[in-house]
Amino acid sequence: MSMRSPLARVRGLGSAKSGTQHFWWQRLTGIALIPLTIWMVVALICVAGADFEEARSFVASPLVTVLLLCLIVALFYHAQLGMQVVIEDYLHAEGMKLAALLAVKFLAVILGLLSALAVLRIALGS
Repeated sequence: MSMRSPLARVRGLGSAKSGTQHFWWQRLTGIALIPLTIWMVVALICVAGADFEEARSFVASPLVTVLLLCLIVALFYHAQLGMQVVIEDYLHAEGMKLAALLAVKFLAVILGLLSALAVLRIALGS
């Protein structure tokens, strides 16, 4: 026996079946960001007194490049997921909600790609 009203069944209102996946991706990226952020802080402290060429060679090392790319992907995806939740919870005008969601996704993709491109340009020496 369903507890939903007949109108809700006709409209298809109810669980969209994506909330759990969204929840787990946000938790997973949050957990991934903990060691990546600690590593980044330690790396910045180690490179603090270095000149430009030393810092460039540090970023160009394969392990650092991979870790920086992982940090960028996790950071921007986690931020986008978090902002999506805030927008969906607190913006009630559907037009504004849609525009804000599109803007956040667009910014996350563009800024993430630009950041990754910057790291790759340093790593590849161009």
